[in-house]
Amino acid sequence: MSFRTRFAPSPTGPLHLGHAYSALLAFDQAQAQSGEFLLRIEDIDHTRSRSQWEDQIFDDLAWLGVEWPKPVMRQSTRMAAYSAALETLQKRGLTYPCSCNRAAIDAALSAPQEGQPLIGPDGVIYPGTCRPPRAPEPRRPPVVRLNMSAAIDVLSKDHRQLSFIETGVGPDGETGEISVPFDKLEAEIGDVVLARRDYKTSYHLSVVVDDAAQEISDVVRGQDLFEATAIHVVLQHLLGLPTPRYHHHALIRDEDGKRLAKRDDARAISKYREDGLNPQDIRAMVGLSLP
Repeated sequence: MSFRTRFAPSPTGPLHLGHAYSALLAFDQAQAQSGEFLLRIEDIDHTRSRSQWEDQIFDDLAWLGVEWPKPVMRQSTRMAAYSAALETLQKRGLTYPCSCNRAAIDAALSAPQEGQPLIGPDGVIYPGTCRPPRAPEPRRPPVVRLNMSAAIDVLSKDHRQLSFIETGVGPDGETGEISVPFDKLEAEIGDVVLARRDYKTSYHLSVVVDDAAQEISDVVRGQDLFEATAIHVVLQHLLGLPTPRYHHHALIRDEDGKRLAKRDDARAISKYREDGLNPQDIRAMVGLSLP
């Protein structure tokens, strides 16, 4: 399998040092493997995505010396593909509508079972209030959730265990073949949202569909997404899609140890450019030498 990776930013703010590290690392790996580096624009959140931020992404990456084939894939043009994937899961009885708002979820979680985790890789673990045979309340347009229990029933018939290959390092040093135990999927991940009210898909569904469509062999991304990989492996198997190799990398953090966010304008690539730094300076700041 030839090496193909991607960098997939959202045009909702400026690229910062953490983005530069991830993009450069992926690009360097593709160069070293005589492979291909793709750029994908993850703009399904139409309420926050802006064309000026997309233009800035292109400009900053080109300044850093990153090259990619054009045109780029944009998620906003791929809604039919996401709808088809969602319909496949719906026809198999693996999804259900959910009308719960955050207050209802918090109320249901007010007395959790002893030892049950409240936070998973997709945020607060949903307590299953609308899971069949319960019907959603019709007063608000529902989101669509994955029925993790039903998914486990389907997957366990064909697999003893799911796994993925980690070529980087997870938050706790995980590397090599990483198992995705069935007994933890429901308790520690739960019924994740596959389609939101406002844009009819989700990060988890769209990233899995797009990685398969672009024939991505190796996903390079931050360790903050390591736990979410279990969700992606589940969806890949349910949809009959290949599982790429994953390379999770350490996060670039500020002086207080907090990971950088798009609100950290002081660390925006454009700000360093304005201050007269060059691409080699940025590489040095994030700990990457020239390939």
